[in-house]
Amino acid sequence: AIQESKIYVVVLSQNYASSSWCLDELVAILNCSRAMQRTVIPVFYNVDPSVVRYQKGGFEKDFERHEIRFGGELERVEKWRLALKEVANNSGKHVDGKT
Repeated sequence: AIQESKIYVVVLSQNYASSSWCLDELVAILNCSRAMQRTVIPVFYNVDPSVVRYQKGGFEKDFERHEIRFGGELERVEKWRLALKEVANNSGKHVDGKT
């Protein structure tokens, strides 16, 4: 489904980085986006783009856990970090769930 999509909308929340599945999917989305020149639109839901970009707060704690859990796959964890930084650098929509 990722390869066949024309546009990607990635909804990043405070718990996004806790899911290795979501992070793997984000890497796949960005790879397809680059290869096929597709648009990625990030939506920052109750999370500041700078928190995503620099993996601060809960994202930092999630990555500490990932580094322990995936200690033998640190290249995979680094790809996740770079993917979050890349998607956070894209123009997107910042949504405060309170409104």
